[in-house]
Amino acid sequence: MLTTADLKRGLVIQIDNAPCLVMDVTTQSPSARGGNTLVKTRYRNLLTGQVLEKVYKGGDKVDEADFERRKGQFLYASGDDQGVFMDLVSFDQYDLGGEMYDAAKGYLLEGMDVQLGVFQGQVVGIDLPLTVELVVVETAPALKNATATAQTKEAVLETGLRLQVPPYLESGEKIKVDTREGRFISRA
Repeated sequence: MLTTADLKRGLVIQIDNAPCLVMDVTTQSPSARGGNTLVKTRYRNLLTGQVLEKVYKGGDKVDEADFERRKGQFLYASGDDQGVFMDLVSFDQYDLGGEMYDAAKGYLLEGMDVQLGVFQGQVVGIDLPLTVELVVVETAPALKNATATAQTKEAVLETGLRLQVPPYLESGEKIKVDTREGRFISRA
């Protein structure tokens, strides 16, 4: 059992029998004598993806979720809406689909290492590396001396992901992509 003093960003707690990732914690001191300190949390339900808020009184008990992060690997895509992942500790394979896979599939290459979030023996989350290196498959020709202002053009990457890149990039180049925001970082 945890208390509200143990709450911090990144902790996974259990609310209404679901694992919830704490995204933000703020404390509010009492304004009157004898008032309780309030601890406001913003969290993401890992089963549904909803972002919700909950307020606790100082010293309240909080349930810790039966949740662990395990090293995993993306093996291959089985169709457009599912991917097969392997737990690198137990070598169990999981077919994952839905929103969880759709959000990650544009960054996944076969054999890529990921973190799997496991709740009660079921994978409920995929954590990608912060950056991935992908090859530009298709883009407009490079523009030389077009303008002094910053411009971008659309590029299609080897995974099918579409994003905006600087005009000097050409097809066949390898680039770094931020997986949190889905944006170009630099050439690889």
